[in-house]
Amino acid sequence: MAVSAFFLFPFFGLGFVMYFLPSIVAFARSQRDTASIVLLNFFLGWTMIGWVVALVWAFKTDVPVMMR
Repeated sequence: MAVSAFFLFPFFGLGFVMYFLPSIVAFARSQRDTASIVLLNFFLGWTMIGWVVALVWAFKTDVPVMMR
């Protein structure tokens, strides 16, 4: 029993990391909209479309906001 759990853990861990990859990228890149990316990833990541949108958003370069 313990041996099978030992071999299954990397699969669950890898799945968790892959599911939250957009959130991890957003945190690593210090995105301005990190909270929005995390919420989109958490609630719509399972649809795969939501996951791709979150990943693209996480890799998008922040453009500085010009104040007048």
